[in-house]
Amino acid sequence: MTMMINRRRFLANTSLTATGIILGSKIAGCTSADHEKIVSYDIMKDVLKYRKFDAHVHPFDETEKQLEIADRLGIEKMQVSNPVTNFSGNEPEGPDVVRKNNDKIIELVRKYPDRYVGFFTLNPLYRKESQDEIKRCVDAGLIGYKGYLQVKLNDPAYYPVIEKLIELKMIIYMHTFTQLGMGGYRMKYDVGRFPNTTLAEDMVDSAKRYPEGVFHFAHIGGGGDWEYQCKILKQCPNIYVDTGGSNNESGIVDFAIRELGEDRIFFGTDGAYIHGVGRVLASNATEEQKRKIFYDNYVNILKKGGRYVA
Repeated sequence: MTMMINRRRFLANTSLTATGIILGSKIAGCTSADHEKIVSYDIMKDVLKYRKFDAHVHPFDETEKQLEIADRLGIEKMQVSNPVTNFSGNEPEGPDVVRKNNDKIIELVRKYPDRYVGFFTLNPLYRKESQDEIKRCVDAGLIGYKGYLQVKLNDPAYYPVIEKLIELKMIIYMHTFTQLGMGGYRMKYDVGRFPNTTLAEDMVDSAKRYPEGVFHFAHIGGGGDWEYQCKILKQCPNIYVDTGGSNNESGIVDFAIRELGEDRIFFGTDGAYIHGVGRVLASNATEEQKRKIFYDNYVNILKKGGRYVA
């Protein structure tokens, strides 16, 4: 089978994840000069020329392995969180589990303070316990919040948490998803989706209610309808997105820049490290835009809270 290919399309379509592929000596449709450009392209030179702060990480069982991957890709710092999941629907989600999950992050940040910044998690249904846990985690050095599926972000149960996070000048960071549509109709949920998942419009609702808050919408590369997400989120300048996830559709970063602007996008991986780096490199972003996405945007937001200096 033959195909037409050029350097930009090759890199964009693979999101630079095929770093281990050895190209054959001949590629149909390429001149010898084109072929030479492709086979001589040094991916790692591009990878390592940008400072990187990963705004979406969860702890590995083997921390040293995670740090090794980060080192290879030039990721200097990682924001790490450990939310309570309850995928089966029958697992405990109370204050004891929340505390245990946060203790893991506290320990990780204390052991590797130069590599990780830690975010705590909560179950907002436990109002008093959540306020107590915020104080405990802040005292222990954690600098932001990551929410999961216990409650939608625009549920009134979240208001006391959001208000406290605003008072502390902390990022309000949520696991999110927006289902792909069919025939022009966007489904809110599908089999396997959880009814308390925060949708794009849910975050917009809270961001409008609290315009002074800083909201972080997780992993637009996570398999949801990233075009819809960006179009909805663009109306709130206090909402930021990260590029994490293992979805390799081309155009995600370019679309986010066009809809949200270059200053509202954070580099993130959510564990898909090569995808995350490649997604930004393969975009049509300028050098300045790539520097902002990989590092500057997130650091600038953390600096506004007075909790991180590069």
